[in-house]
Amino acid sequence: MKTHAADAPVSNPAAAPSGGVGMQLSFALYSAANRMARAHKPFLEPLGLTFPQYLVLLELFSAAPRSVGELGTKLGMDTGTITPLLKRLEAAGAVTRRRDPADERRVLVSLTAAGEALRIPVLGVVDQVKGACPVDEERLVALRDTLAGLAPRED
Repeated sequence: MKTHAADAPVSNPAAAPSGGVGMQLSFALYSAANRMARAHKPFLEPLGLTFPQYLVLLELFSAAPRSVGELGTKLGMDTGTITPLLKRLEAAGAVTRRRDPADERRVLVSLTAAGEALRIPVLGVVDQVKGACPVDEERLVALRDTLAGLAPRED
C-alpha cells in the first residue's frame, strides 16, 4: 500500500506546522482566490457573467479565435470544465464554436458581435476590482508576479 507524505510520521514534532490551517500558505492562497472571485461578483452579475466566463472573455479579447484546448491550458481548466462554460457563453450569444477547417479535431472559439460588445464593460471590471483592493498598483503587480512564479506551471 502506498503512503502519502501527509500520512508519514513527523520526525521532529517541533518542526510540524502550528497555528492550524490559517497558518498554511495553501490555505491563504485558496482563501484569497475565493475572496477575489467573490469581489468580482457584484460587477459581473449585471453583465450576466460568472467569474470563469469573465476569464474566458478576457482571453478572447486578447486573441481570437482560440481553440478550446488553448483556452483550457491558459486558464488551467480541463475540457470537462471549459466545454460546458463555452456552451453557456454560446447560448448567451457571446461566442461561437466551430470546427477548425484545417484540423477537424480542433474547435475554435470566436467572439460574436454581442461578445465584442462586452469588451468595454468587462475590461472595466478589472479597474473596479483593482479599485476595491486595498493595495497599490506596484504591490499588485509584485504580488501577481510572485504568485505566477510560486508553483510550476503545467503547460
